[in-house]
Amino acid sequence: MLLTSPSSCSLPPPPVPQYDHGLPSFWMRQFNSLPLSVTRAYSTRLNSFDSVYEDVSISYRRKSSSTKCSAKSSLSESNADETGRRFIGKELEALYARCTSWEWKGYKINYVIEGDGRGPALLLVHGFGASLGHWRRNIRVLAERYTVYAIDLLGFGASDKPTNFNYTMEVWAELLLDFSRDVIQAPTVLIGNSVGSLACLIAGSEAPQNLVRGIVLLNCAGGMNNKAIVDDWRIKLITPLLWFIDFLLNQRKIASALFERLKTRENLMNVLSAVYSNKASVDDELIEVIKRPADYPGALDVFVSVVTGPPGPNPMSLTPNISIPILVLWGDQDPFTPLDGPVGKYFSSLPPVLANVQFFVLQGVGHCPQDDRPDLVHEKLLTWLDSLPATLSVPCVK
Repeated sequence: MLLTSPSSCSLPPPPVPQYDHGLPSFWMRQFNSLPLSVTRAYSTRLNSFDSVYEDVSISYRRKSSSTKCSAKSSLSESNADETGRRFIGKELEALYARCTSWEWKGYKINYVIEGDGRGPALLLVHGFGASLGHWRRNIRVLAERYTVYAIDLLGFGASDKPTNFNYTMEVWAELLLDFSRDVIQAPTVLIGNSVGSLACLIAGSEAPQNLVRGIVLLNCAGGMNNKAIVDDWRIKLITPLLWFIDFLLNQRKIASALFERLKTRENLMNVLSAVYSNKASVDDELIEVIKRPADYPGALDVFVSVVTGPPGPNPMSLTPNISIPILVLWGDQDPFTPLDGPVGKYFSSLPPVLANVQFFVLQGVGHCPQDDRPDLVHEKLLTWLDSLPATLSVPCVK
């Protein structure tokens, strides 16, 4: 039952249901019966949903003092902006200052170019909730030998965040192909992390001949969200709770309260610390890379659309149809897409079957290898890039 605002100040607030990880006890028992590889991935996500009911209930209780709270909130937000600017280092601020934009279907897409323009083109694609700043530890190194493009997908970073828009994996894949054709105008290696990897994989499967010359997947996601169900009864068992979360997010007040909680510095620090193996990489700058775009208008709508939308094509249906070289790097400490989960197992099984696929496990690395342990990523990535053919036999389609 949804919580509603009390009709009178004299009435007590509605009771807050008691949940473990925000889930009914029945589903919590089912959840805890799943194997560790599954529960580890989902508990990291579900911890972020703790106390959402309490947050909403408290917001109702505070309506009588909304003016005072609003003034305090404005002052707090102003202080937060100043704090955020202090957290961004000079190198990343300089990178942001060099960003430019490209218009795609009437929307502004933010991107940056690094390198002398003479090396082969690389396009870096971030994951869910991130932006081109998530490649802060990679762009300079890669730009020494390549022309590096990093992009903010529609809905993220400094790119437009249209409301009442259906964000899908297919939309982002189309964006990457159009950007490669219209902006880069050269055969491109697509390099993605998490959901960005899946967007690269979809783009590679649909690309005109020689528009994409290679794909690099860093802990590739199985879908845009948790509804990317594979043939595993244990995962299908918790499908109802995923729809339950969708139901909550489609209630605007609940979604807003949840999103406000999710994007606090404390919560972001906890979530990122859970998905990074190298805790030293979870610094104030990383928190700001994630938090700053989440404060932009439209960010809530993007969040709801992505979490509640269709998961899109899965890697297992896409990869066999791609003949260009594919490099897969997988952090073995990833709680979101674990190495022993369905997607990790699938990619690790490919090299003996598909000659164009290379797979490497990165020891002691989490869900975002490029930022968690960039040195290990660069070691494998640069060697693989050097092995690609210098030229293509057919000109790039423009």
